[in-house]
Amino acid sequence: MRRAIELAKKGGGFVHPNPLVGCVVVKDGQVIAEGYHEKYGGFHAERNALTYCKTETKDALLYVTLEPCCHYGKTPPCTEIIIEKGIKKVFVGILDPNPLVAGKGVKILQDAGIEVEVGICADEIRELNKVFLKYIITKRPYVIMKTAMTLDGKIAAHTGDSKWVTNEESRKMVHQLRSEMAGVVVGINTVLADDPMLTCRLEGNHHQPARIVVDSKLRIPIDCQLVKTAKEYRTIVATTQTDARRDDVHIVPTGVEIIECQSNNNRVDINDLMTRLGSMGIDSLLLEGGGTLNAAFLEAGCVDEVWAFIAPKIIGGSEAKTPVAGKGIDRMCDAIKLQDIDIQNINSDILIKGKICSRE
Repeated sequence: MRRAIELAKKGGGFVHPNPLVGCVVVKDGQVIAEGYHEKYGGFHAERNALTYCKTETKDALLYVTLEPCCHYGKTPPCTEIIIEKGIKKVFVGILDPNPLVAGKGVKILQDAGIEVEVGICADEIRELNKVFLKYIITKRPYVIMKTAMTLDGKIAAHTGDSKWVTNEESRKMVHQLRSEMAGVVVGINTVLADDPMLTCRLEGNHHQPARIVVDSKLRIPIDCQLVKTAKEYRTIVATTQTDARRDDVHIVPTGVEIIECQSNNNRVDINDLMTRLGSMGIDSLLLEGGGTLNAAFLEAGCVDEVWAFIAPKIIGGSEAKTPVAGKGIDRMCDAIKLQDIDIQNINSDILIKGKICSRE
């Protein structure tokens, strides 16, 4: 099953909004086939493994990270080919919470006389598919808030200079994370200050996330890099009003997608934005903006996980910006807390990762 998990990871960034799934077929103690879900719309892991297997599969064992599907979608049901190929027993990592499956796949296999065992490496597979497990139930994206700050909690000097807070290895890790997410989000202030591209710039074939700008008053410059490259990389601007520029020659021909959201104190309502992005098939977001954007998502209760990179630098400055702005929380006892903490050393930097605790 751990081999199936490693195979599943290869689909990272390419299968949104589907799950990451890997499959291994074993006969007489030998692996005879492997497969994974490679891209959205393509064969699922089981069908990839079994379709191209050159060895007789009758009475073989099949290990798959997620319950085999049992419905027709962009591809035929995986339960059909498992039965057709004479598989003797199926080991399933976790059940699929998709209402179209949700235990039905296991029952179909059992009704066909195939033994099924569920719950192998379940915790690892839930973590691997945390995006899918949230999205399939809520239809809202899984959100990771990424921050990069100095030891004294600054994301930029008082002058606004922020290149670079962290080291090169940390920045490469962020680009890898970008490639695994469906969208990268910044606020308009970040666009105006830094004119970012927000692409994954790692070598090789990597998924490019949608670039999303929260821009309540539609102030995005026509000549910024995001607009100029919108036909090459999907670019979405979320606003609260119909600006005159929306319907003239400036914005529309650039390829930028404009979505109008409900207003919350004259700013984009983050919960409405989450619903709209989810309806567009965007299942995961990486927040790469500044303190204002981070505060808005936290206040709306829309952050699932935090990645905080800390560099061993001190710059000071009462006016230097911090990772989370806004009004802030009144009492320390009401602070937003993290759980499932993971701490990594990245050369001289430290990365602290954690899931947001429920505030209920």
